[in-house]
Amino acid sequence: MARAAPRVIVVGGGFGGTAAARALVRSGIAATLIEPWTHYATCPSSNAVIAGLMTMSAITFGYDGVRRAGVTVVHDTVTAIDADARRIGLAGGQSLAYDRLVVSAGIGLRFDAIPGYDAAASATIPHAWKAGAQTALLARQIAAMEDGGLVVLTVPALPYRCPPGPYERAGLIAHVLKTRKPRSKVIVLDAKDSFSKQPLFQAAWTALYPDHIEWVPLGRGGRLDSVDAAARTLRAEAGLFRPAVINVVPPQTAPRLCIEAGLANAGGWCPVDPITFESALRPGIHVIGDAAAAGAMPKSAFSAFAQAQVCAGAVADLLAGRVPPEPKLINVCYSLAAPDYGFSIAGVYRPEWDRLVTVPGSDGLSPEEASPALRAREADLGRAWFGGMTRQLFG
Repeated sequence: MARAAPRVIVVGGGFGGTAAARALVRSGIAATLIEPWTHYATCPSSNAVIAGLMTMSAITFGYDGVRRAGVTVVHDTVTAIDADARRIGLAGGQSLAYDRLVVSAGIGLRFDAIPGYDAAASATIPHAWKAGAQTALLARQIAAMEDGGLVVLTVPALPYRCPPGPYERAGLIAHVLKTRKPRSKVIVLDAKDSFSKQPLFQAAWTALYPDHIEWVPLGRGGRLDSVDAAARTLRAEAGLFRPAVINVVPPQTAPRLCIEAGLANAGGWCPVDPITFESALRPGIHVIGDAAAAGAMPKSAFSAFAQAQVCAGAVADLLAGRVPPEPKLINVCYSLAAPDYGFSIAGVYRPEWDRLVTVPGSDGLSPEEASPALRAREADLGRAWFGGMTRQLFG
């Protein structure tokens, strides 16, 4: 009697989930991808949309190419994971069995963390930390703001999705203000005293936006204390702010689905085996991307893609009774300070005990002193990375 084909389900159709599903199919394993939305808006390049440098359509992708690659795509929402029975429940009423489950479900926003800022408040005070309608809302608010208005962007403590993302956003908003609303300004209220690529960002801000951007770190009262959505005010240790445009990036955790399935630890993230990305808490389930507690590896789209390749290979090995090899993973992250001013950070990671660590000497950062031509080239490389990656995943 022929052995039944393994049943592998992937939850989440972003960079990690789509990459994992396609990699599984390439290895000869049938994969079903569960994703609620028929079109996916990418967080990478969403800051360019907010600044009016790209359109929403340029960062929005369908799943026809994923289907052509041989992946079964189901547009539905996973409502429950039963790790013991190895089944998932869908909002549409289906219950699907799996032999291995890959979860790449992104982040959950902690609407309980900031007094006055909840899901209802985000309808008028956007977070724009999940791309789509929120991205378009913030873009419209900035475009409609009168010259002389104030924009306030709040940044939480780590960990959160895309560590340098808020600072890229601040710079691109400042670019809009400098070119179209020169009497306006953006203030960054930060719950930290340091951040990713800080010397590069601050050098860019000093050179490009000396009158249009101000960073208020934790040590100077930058932590957000509360929001009054009706009055459109913010209170921080630094004082009371009444901006024309408010962008609150709230603290984050793994999504509720992961927490309810018992995949998350007390810190709200999902510990994993650094070789296979199998959950340390629930056997048979692998967690990749932003929800994973991946040690030194940051929460980024490139990280999710790299983790997907390793995880898919490990799933194939485990299903075949092989021992997965120890991997090395790469992350590269490009940021823009202006349309023609970019820089990057890179790192290589390997397993050490129960976590991923940076390979000594592998981390790289763009030089602090660089010519305008090099900065423009890095901006072009970032755009090329985005175009190439999205074609590879969704084309």
